[in-house]
Amino acid sequence: MSRAYRQRISSHFRLARASRTTRPRIHRYLLLVLLASGLACGTSGCADRRPPAANSTRTPNGESSTAYRPVPKKPESPRVSLGPPPRILTPAELGAGRIALFDGQTFFGWRPADPKSWRVDSARNALVAEPTASAPLWSSTTLGACDLSLEYQCAAHAVGSILLAAAPGPRDPASNCYEVRIGGGDTKYPAGSLIERQPAKRAQEQVPWTRLDIRVEQGHVTVARNDQRVVRYTDPHPLTRVDIGLQCARGTLRIRRITLQPLGLAPIFNGHDLTGWKTYPEMPSVFSVAKDGCLHVENGRGQLETKKSYGDFVLQFECITHAANLNSGIFFRCIPGEQMNGYESQIHNGFKNGDRTQPVDCGTGGIFRRQDARRVVADDMQWFHETLIVDGPHVSAWVDGYQVTDWTDTRAPNANPRRGLRVEPGTLMIQGHDPTTDISFRNLHVAELPQRAGP
Repeated sequence: MSRAYRQRISSHFRLARASRTTRPRIHRYLLLVLLASGLACGTSGCADRRPPAANSTRTPNGESSTAYRPVPKKPESPRVSLGPPPRILTPAELGAGRIALFDGQTFFGWRPADPKSWRVDSARNALVAEPTASAPLWSSTTLGACDLSLEYQCAAHAVGSILLAAAPGPRDPASNCYEVRIGGGDTKYPAGSLIERQPAKRAQEQVPWTRLDIRVEQGHVTVARNDQRVVRYTDPHPLTRVDIGLQCARGTLRIRRITLQPLGLAPIFNGHDLTGWKTYPEMPSVFSVAKDGCLHVENGRGQLETKKSYGDFVLQFECITHAANLNSGIFFRCIPGEQMNGYESQIHNGFKNGDRTQPVDCGTGGIFRRQDARRVVADDMQWFHETLIVDGPHVSAWVDGYQVTDWTDTRAPNANPRRGLRVEPGTLMIQGHDPTTDISFRNLHVAELPQRAGP
């Protein structure tokens, strides 16, 4: 105890003895002083008698102040391992090239015009339109020829529509939109009808869910309800590109299992040789056709490039990594002849902390350096399916039918995709990443998206 501190305590005792009337008040005051002094000495460690700590700083008046050190947090509980998403599609559907437009749990891949009009019922894996809903819900996916399938549930008086529109703006079901009626509340156009084009044959409802299949291909539109065809229509002014939307005008409407199969894809690998592809023998990667007809790449760095260029397109393929944590990618809209100068759809099935929502190095289906895959769906040493749809500045990707990427390039236009938005056609490239590369591909198919047409 310092000399000054002892003198201050003695002074308080003398005052207490001098007056009996003030003794209780002085005793309380003395207790508070002792307590405050002890706390100050304990917390500062009587710092004025010790040199400043090595990590101390100087306050504006020149005094030393020890830097703040946060109290260590208690160790967090181990994170629950997040596995792959529920299987929405069957192996047969995946083999046919189908993808799921709705994951059953979120609005990922959808653009609500009014968030209050729609909600997700995750317990039933369904999209729900409220009774007062009027604003449509649009998918971010734009396609040409396609086969759309869904299941719906609604009251007898409900009125809703599936929209396949030339653009998500003003719509005229007689000219720039195929509007398919769902629900039983429209007496003129029963469920399955093409509004303002062709009424549907009445068909028996299925309880509790009704299945609807819509096929659009080269101006021909067919609609089936519960596997019964109710519409066959030929458009004299076909819509070559369609945006997909859902709309409810009256009543509560539930929709689930929204799946889609792009049509018109053609093979870009024949399974026999590398016809249609440009090789780069000066680069370390080795591309070859295996005995089973698969395209195999090993070693790296290197690339295999299509001789044809693609602007807006749908690409589907199957891939397998032959060891854990291998790295590859599909590059698109590349500058022909340059080294992998294009956008990249990553191939890497690694994830961190047992959590598939934490991809390693972007994750399979992610757009490298632009948007990570929201979940790692594929597993190493197992075949997986990938679908890549590129439309103007928008890119979306599915792995085993589950959408992992929904990204729009908002950068300024630039002929070099590393520097900005490139919408000009470019080549496709398969990457050999490094000396560990050992990956195979099969069933590579592409469909170019046609120019939009119609009034």
